Amino acid sequence: MAEPFTAPSAGPHDDTALDDTALRGELVIKERAVVKIAVAAALQVPGVVKQSGGLSRLTGRELPRADVSTGAGAVAINLYIAVQWPCHLDLVNRRLRAQVHRQVEQMTGMPVIELNIVVVGTESAAPEDSSTESRYSEQGDPAVPPAPVAPIRPRTPRATPAAVPAAIIVAVGALGLAVVAARELLIMRGTFANAPWIRNTVQWLGRLHWSEWIVPAAAGAIVLGVVFIVAALKPRPRTHLPLAVGDTPIVWLRPTDLARNSSSHAKTVPGVLSAHTTVDRKHVTVRVVRTESTPAGDVAISVREAVEPTLSLLGTSPELRVQVKP
Repeated sequence: MAEPFTAPSAGPHDDTALDDTALRGELVIKERAVVKIAVAAALQVPGVVKQSGGLSRLTGRELPRADVSTGAGAVAINLYIAVQWPCHLDLVNRRLRAQVHRQVEQMTGMPVIELNIVVVGTESAAPEDSSTESRYSEQGDPAVPPAPVAPIRPRTPRATPAAVPAAIIVAVGALGLAVVAARELLIMRGTFANAPWIRNTVQWLGRLHWSEWIVPAAAGAIVLGVVFIVAALKPRPRTHLPLAVGDTPIVWLRPTDLARNSSSHAKTVPGVLSAHTTVDRKHVTVRVVRTESTPAGDVAISVREAVEPTLSLLGTSPELRVQVKP
């Protein structure tokens, strides 16, 4: 005869068992798992297409692809995509960022603190899909033909004008002079009784005659004026590097990001212990430290092959220099 089933008592629930399970191990999320999530999220965005082939599959250059760095409970992603052309890159950028942020945070629980998107390739749309407005407009009638769009003028990111420090100094000085002049005026009109600050100076300047010190003072004023004019007319230097997307550069990359990307690719080369990259206007210099058992020539060739695909995405052609240290 079977024994009757006894239901567990309905007493107070103890959460200690659940808490103890968290102490039995840890959850480790590999970077390649985050790569899969980011690539899958990118393919869900309209306008992002998949580019792959025999050679691309062998070399690992199929699109979209991602470089992921994890640490301190956060994720940084460099996402390389191909888009269906023509398209609104700004709208694709917004949708792609929202989708990748949402998918990665939902599936891993780690926030995305940095997401760099690089458009590497394009793919022509089919004739029936060539209406960019119908695919990307967030509101409006898709049947309405798109209005003619004026060609985009490149807006190069540039540094702060050199005249800004001088302008700040002159503005602060003018405000201070205005406050002092207003105080002197109120004293002269009898609004309040205080000792004037600049009356003696003004009277001294009114009685001033020619003196030898006036010549160097005038020369210094001329030099200062010339410096201000040069600072106002000096062109602002570029702060970003253009990416080769279309005829007009509309996507830009910071030299710091290019240096980090180049260093991360150089570190993947067998025999490289560490890598450091510096970027200027004409050169990209990668300095690597190799193991003693690896020939310097082989390391230099491998580092160059790993970094050159990234430099080929730029709209400029900087010279790549590889320095190998033992």
